[in-house]
Amino acid sequence: MTMKKPTGGSHPIRRYPAPVNQVPQRERPFAEMPTQPWQPLPPPAPRRRTHWLVHLALAASAVLVLLFGLAVVLAVAWFVSQSDWIVPGVSVSGIDLSGQSRETAVSTLQSAWDTQIITLAAGDETRAVPPSSMGFALDAAATADAARDQGRTLASWRSFWADDGRFLTAPVWQFDRAAAEYGLNALAAELVRVPQDARLEYSNGRFVALPGQPGRQLDVAATLNLLTQQAGVVLANGRLDLTLTAVPPAVVDLSAVAEQANTLLAAPITLHAYDPITNQAVDWLLPPETWGGWLTVDATAVAAGQFNWSLDQGQVENYLQAQAAGLGDGRFVDVDEAGTAVTEAITHHATTVSLRVYHQPRQHVVQSGETLSSIGRGYGIPYPWIQQANPGLETLSVGQTITIPSVDEMVPLPVVEGKRIVVSIAQQRAWVYEHGALKWEWPVSTGIASSPTAPGIFQIQSHEANAYAGNWDLWMPQFMGIYRPVPTSDFMNGFHGFPTRGGSQLLWTGDLGRPVTYGCILLDSGNAELLYNWAETGVVVEIQP
Repeated sequence: MTMKKPTGGSHPIRRYPAPVNQVPQRERPFAEMPTQPWQPLPPPAPRRRTHWLVHLALAASAVLVLLFGLAVVLAVAWFVSQSDWIVPGVSVSGIDLSGQSRETAVSTLQSAWDTQIITLAAGDETRAVPPSSMGFALDAAATADAARDQGRTLASWRSFWADDGRFLTAPVWQFDRAAAEYGLNALAAELVRVPQDARLEYSNGRFVALPGQPGRQLDVAATLNLLTQQAGVVLANGRLDLTLTAVPPAVVDLSAVAEQANTLLAAPITLHAYDPITNQAVDWLLPPETWGGWLTVDATAVAAGQFNWSLDQGQVENYLQAQAAGLGDGRFVDVDEAGTAVTEAITHHATTVSLRVYHQPRQHVVQSGETLSSIGRGYGIPYPWIQQANPGLETLSVGQTITIPSVDEMVPLPVVEGKRIVVSIAQQRAWVYEHGALKWEWPVSTGIASSPTAPGIFQIQSHEANAYAGNWDLWMPQFMGIYRPVPTSDFMNGFHGFPTRGGSQLLWTGDLGRPVTYGCILLDSGNAELLYNWAETGVVVEIQP
């Protein structure tokens, strides 16, 4: 059995060996274990006392360790105080400067400042600008000095414990109000929104009045005062709410003008294009949905509540050219003339616009046996007009290209549609039509071979009750001039009744029905008077070969 060591004693534990050849105690029944009488342990030996010199040595050792530690602390403190090294745990606006030298800290602070931004809020619009544009400047050197002082003063250690064991250093900066004002003035031009006056918009065949929209501008003075008063807050938060003022539009509503404009769109316009040469017409329907988009509104007049407008000639020209492309044969309509006519129709609520179809000049290649006279007769142009269109032309040669003037030069006046006079040189007869129906048919006499009547499309250009032809000493009653054989001469061929010579001699009364004149078209005097009163200036005359 093992005995426990007495508490506080110094004697070793006594052990009693088991008898030799006995079964180990754990293998024997408790009843078979031998019993011995109890004997007390001997008393402990007395302790030895430590000598006082030992205590003195221990105390001296402790003092030496304390003095050494103090020396180390003082040495470290002296090193720190004499260096520009920044102690651990120092930060400026979240920038860790631990262990950096002052020079490195200056560079670190300046680099961080160069990437800093201030968010300017203008309503729902924001933009980022550098702090310098708002008058802020960082003193990186002074800030680095302040960071270096952390841990070297009693005040910094007080802040250290107050800030949960951190050296938090505020940046050193300056605010320049003049620089901020300069930056805000530069920003004002970017933030300005010009107010939009109410305007008319053409959409889906109607004029719609769009209301005016207010503009805005930066209130530099108010924003500058706010920035000056809260400079530190703005820099710390990195945000400045700009002060904006609304600018109202000059014209707020144009509903009444829109109603006035829509009265023009009551009905479509029909463009009736008539070709006096071919006696054919084509109609182009111009709906308001189309021409309404051609209107250019006078904004100044609209602002005053009036609907003044004009046609966009470019769009008119594009439309007419597209339509005229289907005419072919070099035919076209005059854009300026058409634009004026459409404008008049819109202004006066007319539903039809009459346009004239014109013809381009042509080129002719001279064939064998042709003369200027035969070429002119083929094109319906008196040959002196062809000579005028080809300056210096004296003789013709096979393969030569010459210009044939537009047939419109023979029809220089506004055309009267619905009336037409047709003369046949071969049949020596005339037919007068009104709105496509035959009104009169008469025998006529045209020019003799030496002074022929020119075929072509002409028109009534003049009226003289009794015209005089000096070349032949003839007085011609009810004379109606239709063309000039020579473009540089005022002399004209035309219709007339039986002429007189010498005031009494009546000529050619028995010659109707065969060529007898010097180029004019002779009518019975009674028929000449009827035609003279019926055919106003502009009526087309078609003379067939």
